[in-house]
Amino acid sequence: MKITLKLYATLSEYLPEGAIDNAIELDVPSDVTLNWMVDHYRVPRKLTHLVLVNGVFSPQRDRDAPNLKEGDTVAIWPPIAGG
Repeated sequence: MKITLKLYATLSEYLPEGAIDNAIELDVPSDVTLNWMVDHYRVPRKLTHLVLVNGVFSPQRDRDAPNLKEGDTVAIWPPIAGG
């Protein structure tokens, strides 16, 4: 199935080749989980502070459930210091 992965700030270095504007469309298994995606693209889990699926926050406790669907957009931000 196809989904869009967006990685922001310092996480953008983990995007696969071909990403444009911090995003890339990917073909992933139909039973994919958020944590599978994080691990597959070697993003350190401790840096996945804010995870959104189609703009809705996904808490850590839900990230091992295979709840992604065709056309979803996953956006991940690291913890941000300062303010």
